[in-house]
Amino acid sequence: MQALRPWRHIERRKSRQIMVGNVPVGGDAPIAVQTMTNTPTEDADATLAQIRAAAEAGADIVRVSCPTEESTAAMPRICKESPVPIVADIHFHFKRGIEAADAGAACLRINPGNIGSEARVKEVIAAAKANGCSIRIGVNGGSLERHLLEKYGEPCPDAMVESALDHARILEDHGFDQYKISVKASDMFLTVAAYQQLAEATDAPLHLGITEAGGLRTGTVKSSIGMGSLLWAGIGDTIRVSLSADPVEEVKVGFEMLKSLGLRTRGVNIVACPSCARQGFDVIKTVEILEQRLAHISEPISLSIIGCVVNGPGEAALTDLGFTGGGKEAGKMFVSGRPDHNVSNADMVDHIVDLVEKRAELMRAEKEAAE
Repeated sequence: MQALRPWRHIERRKSRQIMVGNVPVGGDAPIAVQTMTNTPTEDADATLAQIRAAAEAGADIVRVSCPTEESTAAMPRICKESPVPIVADIHFHFKRGIEAADAGAACLRINPGNIGSEARVKEVIAAAKANGCSIRIGVNGGSLERHLLEKYGEPCPDAMVESALDHARILEDHGFDQYKISVKASDMFLTVAAYQQLAEATDAPLHLGITEAGGLRTGTVKSSIGMGSLLWAGIGDTIRVSLSADPVEEVKVGFEMLKSLGLRTRGVNIVACPSCARQGFDVIKTVEILEQRLAHISEPISLSIIGCVVNGPGEAALTDLGFTGGGKEAGKMFVSGRPDHNVSNADMVDHIVDLVEKRAELMRAEKEAAE
């Protein structure tokens, strides 16, 4: 039978599944959202506070940098108290990877361009095996191996994919298959081309990202274009939106990206018009307030906020709740796609928040009853 609205269907690339702690990555698992702390890891209190904030925003996995012995010394507490699995970010010092695995990290991120010889990688693999860790092979366009730069002249898709597959073979040769791969660059075109090529060459799960994408606005746009095109093509099993911004913002943008593609459904999805002279209320201000007041809702609820009756009823027919302006200092409230009652502009924000919270509470109760 043909799917409803087949033009919205995304056929995800078939990959094998690995585990990052208790989070499945790849296969038919939901695409996991990841971020990274920017606190000094040795400050366990500050790092855990940031991890908890990211988890509250919806992060499935959080990466923590481990550049020093002091940082890995804090990892046992961080890994134990974290509400989500922790990925230890390892560069240059392979011993930090061993220490992080022993400390309880769920995954080790190693960079082929700077982790060192195969003998060192072998020791990291042994530690991962002994502690039930997975590994991410994290290729970066800015730190490719010297021999690949000499071979290709500059970072390019072929060089990045060759680096990734060479290190995947090392893991496989040592009997280790619990790994995922990323091939990131700040160049969006290079990144997308490398992932497209890699997706054809391996069945390993892929972690997506445009590295060093920039600040909140610029980085969001670049990431949405690059990662969005890959996700739309079915490529990607876990993502991180790399922003020069609070990690919570990375999580929010990641979820909005996945929600826009119908790949995840967390929180309130607000459909809103850009506003114009026809608006019956201040749409921009109203949406800004609603986004803030509904940020705590994790249940998937769709809400339309439209300023006039041109598109309002049509959009409201496709959302769980909707408000359409047009009356004198009042508008029409839609429930489950149907016109239901009128609400004054003065009361509409409080009224909408109340309706959303009650719907979320009902959804939670129904879920608990089903379990």
